[in-house]
Amino acid sequence: MNKKDLSESDRKAKFITPAILNAGWDELTQLGREIFFTYGRIYVKGKLTARGKRKFADYILFYKHTRPKHFSLLNLATGIQ
Repeated sequence: MNKKDLSESDRKAKFITPAILNAGWDELTQLGREIFFTYGRIYVKGKLTARGKRKFADYILFYKHTRPKHFSLLNLATGIQ
């Protein structure tokens, strides 16, 4: 199996995620996948406003066993627990 022949999602699933879990991180409470973690910079010019590009991460690791508030709101909105 050649790593270069795999897609990005296959490489994450076969190599990166198992390495994170083997290092002791908890998948349910400490690992976030494919997350936008900012809403983008706000630009103001006179009375006009605009937002910049949101920042994205393939993985975010949380030190404490809690998720940010936006995850709780997302779970309530979608019904996912």
